[in-house]
Amino acid sequence: MTLQAVGIHQLSRPISIRTKEGTIQQSIATVDLHVHMVHGDKDSCIEQIIPLLGTYTEDLHVGILPTLLREVKQQLQAEEARMSFTFPYFIQKVAPVSGTTSIMEYQCRITGSSEPNPSPRLSVTVPLTTLCPCSKEISEFGAHNQRAQVTLTVQPSGFIWLEDLIRLIEQCGSCEVYALLKRPDEKFVTEKAYNTPMFVEDVARKVTMELRKRKEIDWFSVEVESFESIHKHSAYAYIDSKDLDSSCC
Repeated sequence: MTLQAVGIHQLSRPISIRTKEGTIQQSIATVDLHVHMVHGDKDSCIEQIIPLLGTYTEDLHVGILPTLLREVKQQLQAEEARMSFTFPYFIQKVAPVSGTTSIMEYQCRITGSSEPNPSPRLSVTVPLTTLCPCSKEISEFGAHNQRAQVTLTVQPSGFIWLEDLIRLIEQCGSCEVYALLKRPDEKFVTEKAYNTPMFVEDVARKVTMELRKRKEIDWFSVEVESFESIHKHSAYAYIDSKDLDSSCC
């Protein structure tokens, strides 16, 4: 019986990631790797893949993925190899008024294929606060707000920092989200959100406008989900850059 693909799914591996500050951050990645149309001894696939991964996880970034996948493809005599690393990334944030520091977690993912095109993709998921413009307009006082989640996937033409993508997104909502706030900070973020009402569509468009200024990004998609505080359903918006014309946004 011919197998179409073999590989590993949800393998946990320690990884080292370069930060924009010049340090190395340790994290744990969930690795998925599939090779297509493998020739030769399929039973030895996992025995070859796991040691190979260990030689690359000491410095994980988008740039190493093509080399790693070419080596996987060559070792396993495969026609194609696909791989993803999903991992939490941590950034220290400072509260806007009190200066209190806390650690925020962001889910990130690097995916790639051994094929020449497309190049590897990088995804970040970032929480935001959004405040409903309709609620603010029709209410005599107050407005309902909610936490939103933006998932940005980019295909860069060169190196790009996770911090830059995360910061870009955080500036596109009604307000940022923090892990720890004092009372003066809570007042600040509540009032900032109230003064910056945004639908999920507004967030998606604003992120898109900022991304289109970045020449090092060849392709991107923006996915925004708002976990509504007064509805059981979520609000949702999605933009794919390949569908944009030169006059859009």
